[in-house]
Amino acid sequence: MKPSREGYKPSYPAFIVVFTPGEFSSSLKAQKPFTVGEVMAPLEGLTKAPKAYTSVQCGPGPNDHIELNSDLVYINHSCDPNVAFDLSSPDSSDWHIRALKPLEKDTTLTYFYPSTEWDMDQPFKCECKSTNCLGNIQGAKYLSKAELDARIWINPWIKQLVADRDRKAPGS
Repeated sequence: MKPSREGYKPSYPAFIVVFTPGEFSSSLKAQKPFTVGEVMAPLEGLTKAPKAYTSVQCGPGPNDHIELNSDLVYINHSCDPNVAFDLSSPDSSDWHIRALKPLEKDTTLTYFYPSTEWDMDQPFKCECKSTNCLGNIQGAKYLSKAELDARIWINPWIKQLVADRDRKAPGS
């Protein structure tokens, strides 16, 4: 759902709001301050879905994807993110988005796509301009363990997939 659509209602109005500066760009902004580690919102209304541009990977398998069915789909990527989709609990009712850094009101929210995505359908050139920008974002499959270890948060199945890949690599 496009946020400017008539009748649009924010999913988490007390916490985040969709910001649309242009026709094809949108983002989410914090509506209040958050501290490091604070749960910003539980992930509710999720549905199992095929791998797609709007889905989030929630486990190691090729069919482990969910649709967020909320404004959270508008969180953009950064190589230096300030939030995480924490899908580490075996119980999906405990999944949430949490702050990785202190956030002030009106801070644009970003997450590191490879923290959930192994192999993305639509790779893109990153324009986050952070000092540790990776350039081309394709998924964790294309990153070294060191590149992933340099990040604040990576979901456990991504770490396991990297360990499995590196264990099977020739010369290891």
